[in-house]
Amino acid sequence: MNIQDSNKKILLWTLLAIGLFLRIAAAPWIKGHTDVNLFKHWAISATKGFSQFYRNSSSDYPPFYIYILFVIGKIASIPAMSCYVTLLIKLPSMLADIITAYIIYRLAVTYLSGEMSLWLSAFYIFNPAVFMNSTVWGQVDSFFTLLIVLAIFLLTEKKVNASTALFTAAVLMKPQGIIFLPVLFFELVRLKSIKRFFTAAVTSFVTALIILFPFSLKQDPLWIFTLFSSTIGEYPYASVNAFNFYSLLGANYVPNTSTLFLFSYHTWGMIFIVIITAFSWFIYIKGRNTKFAALAALLQIAGVFTFSVSMHERYLFPAASLSILAFIYRKDKRLLWLSAGFSATTFINTYSVFYDRFMFHRSMGAPYNFTLIFTSLLNVIFFIYLVKVAWDIAIRSKTLTFKPS
Repeated sequence: MNIQDSNKKILLWTLLAIGLFLRIAAAPWIKGHTDVNLFKHWAISATKGFSQFYRNSSSDYPPFYIYILFVIGKIASIPAMSCYVTLLIKLPSMLADIITAYIIYRLAVTYLSGEMSLWLSAFYIFNPAVFMNSTVWGQVDSFFTLLIVLAIFLLTEKKVNASTALFTAAVLMKPQGIIFLPVLFFELVRLKSIKRFFTAAVTSFVTALIILFPFSLKQDPLWIFTLFSSTIGEYPYASVNAFNFYSLLGANYVPNTSTLFLFSYHTWGMIFIVIITAFSWFIYIKGRNTKFAALAALLQIAGVFTFSVSMHERYLFPAASLSILAFIYRKDKRLLWLSAGFSATTFINTYSVFYDRFMFHRSMGAPYNFTLIFTSLLNVIFFIYLVKVAWDIAIRSKTLTFKPS
């Protein structure tokens, strides 16, 4: 099917508009997860004293997203807008969904047909896992994923400093941004330039300083490290409702100090992180160019989610968009299947946890039932298959090219 260029633009903007309007229409009627109430509380706290936010509230989020909540709080304080506070809380993530879909289209048209680019954008806009996270649950993983997608895109375009700034912002929004930092390190090593390392370090430091400064007044100089330490250590379990390898073994909400064979779950998690990162680096080295950045990032998030500890149900979320980016750059149709697969398991995982909390008021682990076992097994299989695909592309130079009918 060939579509004229003018019609492609009309179709794109129509898809984006429908996707946004559906979210805006649905969001106010869905109460969302208890996270929404936390965001409301933090938004109010931020407006009452922005620089004192971490002294006046018990937030476990790093500072970057507090800027967004501050704006939301200010808007919600207008009497005419107070009844829309749930919509306002969800709006940044819903807008991030649409912006990410637009970026996917703009990137895809550079490497693929216009028709295929529209399909990829539509897949992301109407992806149930994406809709579930931002519009139903009310979480901010879409916003976080937008930062990662932009960082990977800029890294691929060899704009290392801009990419570094976004990676830093992502880490200062959610600690799991650390999962993606090795990809930036891989590229800096590949460039073999001390100057690039230095400028990247300076860029990261300045970005962090700008984000942290308003919150650092009258604080302990190391307050941000204390915050990260407490946040990372807040859920000391093998799995925190993540349908992954440990949940498959029945270790959901089992203390990560418990022993699995020779080592604790925590030790196994660290071993797997080292192995996964080493493999991602190997693939990146063999790829010999920045177009492998998305594939390396996909390996990082899918591998760490599946085999590391303390993972939540939502942490696999970026895999759907990163699979699409990896497909655009490498044109291997198996990456499209993986995007669909990771989308399905992410949706089932988040829906199951949300439904259990909403219907049965469970405050702890999801039940060890068929849904958990089957989805956890799928995530293990999908990651193993991803390893094979990455090996085929980078080592064997074997790509199953997508051929549109």
